[in-house]
Amino acid sequence: MCPTDPLLAATRLLDFRAQPIAALIAARGWKEMPPHARIGSIYEFVRNEILFGYNRADDFPASQVLTDGYGQCNTKATLLMALLRGVGIRCRLHGFTIRKALQRGVVPELVYPVAPAEILHSWVEVEHADSWVILEGFILDQAYLAVLQNRFANSLQALCGYGVGTDCLSAPPVVWTGGDTFIQKTGISADLGMFDTPDDFYVRHRQAFGAGRAWLYSRAIRHWMNARVRRIRRGSVPPIPGIEETALQVRALHTGGEADASHQSLEKPAVYPGLRLGEEHV
Repeated sequence: MCPTDPLLAATRLLDFRAQPIAALIAARGWKEMPPHARIGSIYEFVRNEILFGYNRADDFPASQVLTDGYGQCNTKATLLMALLRGVGIRCRLHGFTIRKALQRGVVPELVYPVAPAEILHSWVEVEHADSWVILEGFILDQAYLAVLQNRFANSLQALCGYGVGTDCLSAPPVVWTGGDTFIQKTGISADLGMFDTPDDFYVRHRQAFGAGRAWLYSRAIRHWMNARVRRIRRGSVPPIPGIEETALQVRALHTGGEADASHQSLEKPAVYPGLRLGEEHV
């Protein structure tokens, strides 16, 4: 593959030549694996060894996300892309916004009313077997997700909250098998298009915080959110008022139809424009 291919290029954020990333790639032997296993091993590393949590900002270099050891949709996407490109796998970024209801339960109730109505979101699309595969299921580590699955085992399949947006909580498509993976899809609101790099994405789009809320998020609120994530991972799930109604309302918006409380699967796919259908430890 041509080294100037824009979908393989290193950038400020996709800094796969940085020592921590280069050393990780060498230690894991990813370059020696066949493509399917190479993608899967990197995907599972980002999903489960980089824990779910909130970094200082979205436009973080991949090497810093790796050093932090945790991330959310946007920062984990940056790390995933850097690792994939570092082993010669072409990939790109697809940007969206998600409804803030998806973050409820992680965002403290005290500040939830003043959070932006929509939050910047992204997933990674990887070239594999002559097609583009969507990777979004890497956002939540399995230990965190398992607690929510256990908590709502007898009550909810459609969940929009705690960082989850799925119609099938008991078996969301998060494990790499060669096909699309999702964990926040039903919370998506707006399609912002495709980008060769996260650098390009963040030049065009920013979280709708404003200067004051951005400062507060970076210095205080995200630490509060990370503490809540840690408590959830340990088994303490805070209640969300009206969680069942919220899940059904979001699902109705997502599918463009009426919400059905008995819905138990992902039978009706969403259609998005343009788609092919630190000291802190988290």
